[in-house]
Amino acid sequence: MITKYKGYFLVLGTAFISGFSIFINKFGVSAINPYIFTFLKNAIVALLLCAIIFSAKNFSLLKSIKKKQWGLLALIGIIGGGIPFLLFFKGLSLTSAAGASFVHKTMFIWIFILAALFLKEKIKKEYILAGALLLAGNLLLLKISSVSFDTGSFLVFLATLFWAVESVVSKHILKEIPPRVVMWARMFFGSLVILFFLIFTGQAALLAKLNLQQISWAMITGAVLLGYVATWYSGLKYIKVSEAAVILALGSPITTLLTAVFSNPVGLKEYFSSVLIFLGVIAIFGIRNIYKTIGKLKFSTR
Repeated sequence: MITKYKGYFLVLGTAFISGFSIFINKFGVSAINPYIFTFLKNAIVALLLCAIIFSAKNFSLLKSIKKKQWGLLALIGIIGGGIPFLLFFKGLSLTSAAGASFVHKTMFIWIFILAALFLKEKIKKEYILAGALLLAGNLLLLKISSVSFDTGSFLVFLATLFWAVESVVSKHILKEIPPRVVMWARMFFGSLVILFFLIFTGQAALLAKLNLQQISWAMITGAVLLGYVATWYSGLKYIKVSEAAVILALGSPITTLLTAVFSNPVGLKEYFSSVLIFLGVIAIFGIRNIYKTIGKLKFSTR
């Protein structure tokens, strides 16, 4: 049971990182070609993970992986670390950070459907209520006029579908493969996909023209991405993907608040509504587990 709570804590960390990531990536993608930006920060993470995975301690893990498992790891890289990143950051360059965050946080809906169909996970009512409350509240904060269903939002939506499928595949393979190998595969194979795209479209030469400011943005956002994948896959190993999905949706109000503070200030009512939504979703999702934990603590002290 302790490992399950560890999973909740790790994925909650992913949600915070996600909310901050979408906001800060909006600045990075506005300063660099979105495809170059995507490749550079993903490649930075891939190189860091390569240094870890190819160490003497972890290299033996790769030797024990079967052909079918390698196929799934490559698939995770293609549909998780490659294609959707190209779609997402191109879309982010064409729409608002808050709008992109809202579309991205609908991922729990698609994960619910896929997890129920392919992993046979039972979707609890409180998960559905929590996700619905967050989306409705965040839409209220954004105001309907702030969410534009433009080309950018559509590209973000396609990326979200890819990531939903990847999350379900990752949950399946995490039963057999350690999280560090899965996150490495996602970033390594994904970076190769993006690199091939740059070469095929004749944009690879732009890498040599990057200035210090652009490289700095890639390094900053790369560090954030490393934190995202580390907490997400480590947490996903211990809890259901449907549970992880609804927790991840908590990142949306964070992006909205950051956007409000630094880009488009809002009134006290909007701040108060966002805080209530944030606390309400945590309470709906976690009240049962919190009660059980307190009960166990009381029992252990007797």
